[in-house]
Amino acid sequence: MGAQQAVDEARPVSARVQRKRGKRIQEIVTVAAELFGERGYDAVNLEDVAERLDVTKGSLYYYFSSKEELGTAAIQTLGDEWTDRLEKLLERADGSPAQRLRALIHEHVTIAVRDYPAALRVFLVPRNWPAAQRERIKELRTRHNQLFRDLIEEGIAAGEFTVTGVDTVLQCLHASMSQAPAWCAELSGRAQRAAIDELTDTLMMLVGVRPD
Repeated sequence: MGAQQAVDEARPVSARVQRKRGKRIQEIVTVAAELFGERGYDAVNLEDVAERLDVTKGSLYYYFSSKEELGTAAIQTLGDEWTDRLEKLLERADGSPAQRLRALIHEHVTIAVRDYPAALRVFLVPRNWPAAQRERIKELRTRHNQLFRDLIEEGIAAGEFTVTGVDTVLQCLHASMSQAPAWCAELSGRAQRAAIDELTDTLMMLVGVRPD
């Protein structure tokens, strides 16, 4: 067997290993984000993360050298993934500003309720994090917030939205969406879908759009 053949045969194995590693890292950072959201940054250590994952603390060091590194990865991974999903939604979305804003709110609430009900709190209390991570949280929040701001301003310019003030609407919107897991996460099936729809319709009234 030649050297190139050996390399070619090794590639699928390497790809599988990389996918497995990526999946494991995603699992670790998701659990870490949940714990940071539940307890706050200072109250969580690597032993807590290992215990919830049902692994040894030593196995975590294979992926992350410290709590600070894990915390940074949790912020970055969760924040980027969440906002990436919303950006991709808007890239595919057609229709008026009202239709797109409704889709954006609905997707955000759905992600919060179904995917990251505990981890969402990571982004609500950045003052409890070390300075470097706190700044990164603020950057991610700004990027996320801009998606909603741009749509609201577009709707105002088009005459579709009536607001008291853009900043006030954004504050009320995000405050309400941050509570969505508390209101909807314990529901399931049709009841949860109905609750998400109703919350979305209610939040659209912040820009003067009544339910159909």
